[in-house]
Amino acid sequence: MKGISTRVLVVSRKIGERILIGDEIAVTVIKVGSGGVRIGIEAPKELPVVREELAIQLREAEQLAIESAQQLARESKS
Repeated sequence: MKGISTRVLVVSRKIGERILIGDEIAVTVIKVGSGGVRIGIEAPKELPVVREELAIQLREAEQLAIESAQQLARESKS
């Protein structure tokens, strides 16, 4: 998160154990395997929860759409 002061908490958790974020978000370890960790995230419906790579793709697509719309607006003025 650019420009935002953040903290990093590094913890060890076992299957079924949770991490609480504030009063409304809970992260639960569901499964641990050789290829990674499966987690469950409970959060209010109004709070978007997405994988980072998906959020990056969405931001890039939005930026491309804005740039395309700006280009079309410039071309229609000429």
